[in-house]
Amino acid sequence: MVIVGGGSAGWITAAPLARMLCGPDGPDHCEVVLVESEEIGTVGVGEATLPTIRFYNQLLGIDETDFVRATQASFKLGIEFCDWGRIGHRFFHGFGGFGPPIHNRPLWSYWLRLRERDPGIESYEDWSTATVMARALRFTPPQPGEPSPANAFDYAYHFDAALYGRYLRDYAVRHGAQRVVGTIVGVKTSEQNGFVEALHLSDGRRVEGDLFIDCSGFRALLIGGAMKSPYEDWSHWLPCDRALAVPCERTDPMTPYTTSTARSAGWQWRIPLQHRTGNGLVYCSSHLSDGEAAQTLLANLDGKPLDDPRPQRFTAGRRKRAWTKNVVAIGLSAGFLEPLESTSIQFIMDSVGRLTALLPDRDFAPSLAEEFNRQMAYRYESVRDFIVLHYKLGERRDSEFWRYCADMSIPDVLAHQLELFRETGRVAIIDPEGFAEPSWASLMLGLGLTPRRRDPYVDLVDLDSVKRHLATVRSAIRRTTQAMPLHAEVLSRIAGG
Repeated sequence: MVIVGGGSAGWITAAPLARMLCGPDGPDHCEVVLVESEEIGTVGVGEATLPTIRFYNQLLGIDETDFVRATQASFKLGIEFCDWGRIGHRFFHGFGGFGPPIHNRPLWSYWLRLRERDPGIESYEDWSTATVMARALRFTPPQPGEPSPANAFDYAYHFDAALYGRYLRDYAVRHGAQRVVGTIVGVKTSEQNGFVEALHLSDGRRVEGDLFIDCSGFRALLIGGAMKSPYEDWSHWLPCDRALAVPCERTDPMTPYTTSTARSAGWQWRIPLQHRTGNGLVYCSSHLSDGEAAQTLLANLDGKPLDDPRPQRFTAGRRKRAWTKNVVAIGLSAGFLEPLESTSIQFIMDSVGRLTALLPDRDFAPSLAEEFNRQMAYRYESVRDFIVLHYKLGERRDSEFWRYCADMSIPDVLAHQLELFRETGRVAIIDPEGFAEPSWASLMLGLGLTPRRRDPYVDLVDLDSVKRHLATVRSAIRRTTQAMPLHAEVLSRIAGG
């Protein structure tokens, strides 16, 4: 098989395929070849991740300490959202739940009941271990043992995407992948069935293959060029169409979370790394000029910029058929959703996992492509709706952009999810492999969506007992967190070896 394009997408794809197919237990005569050009840069916006990346790394047998040191990584307990619901308001999407459920009902449901009697009760976030840790700048991995605040959370990473790509490149090559450096100037397709047969490089070389994986980014060299797979435009729901990215000097404190701050026509990210801080502004060009965007971004950096802002244009959406004939698109060539919830790298890993599960033989049964496309369409639509939720809810009406978002129609499935929570306090999980109930609750409560009614089962438990139980859980979380080391101390120990 031939992978077109390096960077994060290409090498995230190549590493597990090389381990599975090129090792001593892999099929005979199976080769993994990656073609990349050193003349083509990569987009460095995917530096924040979701907790599932840990399972990807573990599958490859990657040592966490070595990985963190090699990629200048920091740990991530969630995302802090600033000015999203309204200007001056902050809330946190932490990784993990809100304490143990009571009679199979989430703890935040009982918190809603207590708040009716006591509007001044502490925030529901006080029962999220990840959130309390993040606020206190603390970090330690979940500890083994019985369920407790010491393991009632999850975590991910921030890292330098270019360093991670190189780290996986070395891994993939060690496990048998072949790296070909060259610029693709032509694609040869079969006159009989339209399959891609070979790539022509600028120096005259020809790279042949059976399966071609398009990791060429927004260029979509194979899936869009050779295969002409149509692109489904979602910009009516996600109108941001441009981004600027710039690193700046690292500043303290070293926060164990990503920060997303809403601006007049989009949002700004802040991603802390060991050696620098990653920053960027995602914005809608219909409501903010490129010059104004650059001024907004540079005026809101924590430290001195280390480069000029790098621009990127995009259209939110996905390929209608990410697998067409013998071409599979992975990464930006397959689709793009802004990295508001750090899903860019997750999409790559999802795609690789599904491809390995549906790996074809040389006959390329069409049903395999149909199933891959069905699954990936479902995943993209699920994440799309979660991102749209951020824009649709909230009270901001201070710019034309936010008024548009408040008034826009939304997908029917998302409309159902919001209505169910608004009317009954229940969370509808449409995609079991997507964001879980605590994530949906964090966003809806954080953006100000208060249920009009609640699950009647919650009323069956004695209210004073509930109050005592929540106080006990909250105290245990705070006590456990206070005993944890600072995030910066953990990173310093790792960096020092």
